[in-house]
Amino acid sequence: MSQNRIQIDSQVRSVLVLALPLILAEVGWMFMAVVDTIMVGHLPHPAITISAVALAQVLYNTLAFGVGGILLGLDTYLSQSHGAGKLDEANRWLLHGVLLAAVLSAVLMALVHAASFALLRFPVEPIIRTQAATFLRVLNLGTPALMLALTLRRYLQAFNHVRPIAIALVTANVVNAALDWIFLFPHGWGPVNLAGHGVVGAAISTSLARLYLAACFALAIWYFERKHTYGLRTVSRRLEVSRLKQLAFYGAPVGAQIFVEISIFGAVTYIIGIFGPLPLAGHEIALNIASITFMVPFAISAAASVRVGQAIGRKAPDEASAAGYTAIGLGAAFMLCASAALVLAPRLIARAFTADPAVIAAAVPLLLVAAAFQFFDGVQVTATGALRGAGNTHTGLIVHLCGYWLIGMPVGILLAFHFKLGAVGLWTGLCAGLVIAAGALLRSWHRTAQGIATDFVEEPRDRHVPDI
Repeated sequence: MSQNRIQIDSQVRSVLVLALPLILAEVGWMFMAVVDTIMVGHLPHPAITISAVALAQVLYNTLAFGVGGILLGLDTYLSQSHGAGKLDEANRWLLHGVLLAAVLSAVLMALVHAASFALLRFPVEPIIRTQAATFLRVLNLGTPALMLALTLRRYLQAFNHVRPIAIALVTANVVNAALDWIFLFPHGWGPVNLAGHGVVGAAISTSLARLYLAACFALAIWYFERKHTYGLRTVSRRLEVSRLKQLAFYGAPVGAQIFVEISIFGAVTYIIGIFGPLPLAGHEIALNIASITFMVPFAISAAASVRVGQAIGRKAPDEASAAGYTAIGLGAAFMLCASAALVLAPRLIARAFTADPAVIAAAVPLLLVAAAFQFFDGVQVTATGALRGAGNTHTGLIVHLCGYWLIGMPVGILLAFHFKLGAVGLWTGLCAGLVIAAGALLRSWHRTAQGIATDFVEEPRDRHVPDI
């Protein structure tokens, strides 16, 4: 036990060194949507504009991060290759990841375009669904840049170059906010007069900001390649179909898990839309805040995946185990602090999005429910990242599917409709699902960590590690 304590203590600094820039990056990533929501919340009729953006963003994010989540399978291959000193292997995985990103971009753009027509038939006010569908189609133009950025970022963080990721995402938010101001509202500069594009202006801004982000990551990789000579410029460009299939099949459970997790919030969003624009606007504000706090343990989860994977690549099972437990503890501790903030100042937080008192009143009860599940959300996402670093991409999918859809959603619907709790009832169901997921994933990581050590002793190659 004392040896494990020493291992965990030694991992706190190494995990935080990697995680802190990633936290800044993840919060910056999510803050693009938050800035869009804040900006459209200051347009006329904020309940309408916020509701339209909510429907479009949740539909796009559900599809984009479900499909794009396949690329997160690169975390294991890149980090374990780097940990084993196989830089040529890591470079080959990056090239095939870029190719896979191109294929996924085409698939995702087709899905989102089709979804925009389905959105026009959704049973909400016509003005909301019309604005949402248009927003969705314009946002879809930034899909190739988004998929490329997701891929290039995996390479940078696997090689421990996380500072450029944070800088790129922070500056991308500045770009997005500036473009929002330009495109959303009418402006006149001397002889030049720009008409405001309203809600659609936010979609234009986000698409351009994602293009900027992908360019920043590409420049960072080019810089580090010239500085450290990782061999990326001389690596073989030969296409290996087997490697491409391996990456796709290995990443598919990761994408499916993310889809299961995000789609539950998407389903709740659309159900709340039936209740009217005010509950939906309140839900969008609460969801934005919950998403921001979630990004911190999500970043720690990415650091856990890298650290666990690198340790396994070095054949250091104790270090891998300690890295996973450290990440889980850090994620849970932060979310306890976030919970306290949501309990103490929910009205102040909601007021940052809009001055409309009715929308604020709709958001506050949901922020309090979000406070209740923060701790469990932190545990489940960091445990998932640790499992992914160990090569376990299936457990998270099964746990989230059961916790959210078989338990959380039925409980939420029962509370919302039978007990007349509305949006609060649906969020309470999500809370129940998160509690179950956190317990199951924590237990799974405990068993996986024990299995890693056993496998290194009993077998020449860890059965948790994919063939790299």
